[in-house]
Amino acid sequence: MNKAHLNKIAVVGGGSWATALVKILCEQPNNRVRWWLRSKADIDHIRNYHHNPRYLSDVYHSPKKVKVYGKIKEAVKAAHYVVLAVPAAFVQEPLQSLKPADLAGKRIVSAIKGMIPEANQLVTDWVEEKFSVSLSDICVIAGPCHAEEVALEKQSYLTIASTNHDCATDFAKLITCRYVTAYPLADLYGVEYAAVMKNIVALACGITHGLGYGDNFQAVMVSNAMLEIRRFVTVVDPREREMSASAYLGDLLVTAYSQFSRNRLFGNMIGRGYSVKAAQLEMKMIAEGYYATKSIHAMNEQYGVTMPITDAVYRILYEGTSPSLVMDELKLQLR
Repeated sequence: MNKAHLNKIAVVGGGSWATALVKILCEQPNNRVRWWLRSKADIDHIRNYHHNPRYLSDVYHSPKKVKVYGKIKEAVKAAHYVVLAVPAAFVQEPLQSLKPADLAGKRIVSAIKGMIPEANQLVTDWVEEKFSVSLSDICVIAGPCHAEEVALEKQSYLTIASTNHDCATDFAKLITCRYVTAYPLADLYGVEYAAVMKNIVALACGITHGLGYGDNFQAVMVSNAMLEIRRFVTVVDPREREMSASAYLGDLLVTAYSQFSRNRLFGNMIGRGYSVKAAQLEMKMIAEGYYATKSIHAMNEQYGVTMPITDAVYRILYEGTSPSLVMDELKLQLR
């Protein structure tokens, strides 16, 4: 095979979603993955045994297609695409040694469903600003898709959103395989904000489940949440979009209802009486919705959108208000 025809893709991150993306990308015969991980022990394990020891450990990573790195500059150097798959709260640290020149001419793909804390900034906006990457060379990956089902090769769907149709289409082709269907979409900001906010909704669903609310209430809350997301996204980025599409509603549903949803699990622990700190310590993975709640709540102080579900989750997580009291109040606002 002529190496000039190989698609070189750097994947940044060592968690379950990064591991799943490495698996998907390796299904294409011409793809080669340059995988950066933080942990030297994990790097050594993957090099020796070809499995991630901590996440989706049953997935085999072919050494012919996957090369692991501990230095991010080496990982991205020869890559055509750089896929960011670390929690938004921690994405700045692994990239701090990079300069704009290191990402020049590359397409950046955000697989992060969160916002930069404190800055209350989308990851795509941060990349554009920090590394002078043209927005036309940036796209985002949205679901509905859970890493655990990818590992089992369950039929899954991905949306690749970008302002540049060619960018989205090209990457969608690279990540389509026997069990994953990927398609392009032009709505970069709508997809990204919806992906951030569905994690907040999943937290709310987990909290109500922990409190003993049933399926009837959760169905009403998720329906109201979709309207809430629509209101916010329309104000922040007004344009025509079909919010019942799988990139929006589908991603919301799988995160709100799935047994694999870490945000739902986090919320469930809060509803059952865990403190925020205790729930964070018990979980091995990051619940993006925890940070997203604060960011979206802060942004909405400017926009003033009616967002009772986001406000309820914020009160519970950041003001220490009793979950049962907050949900008793919320149920009177839903229709």
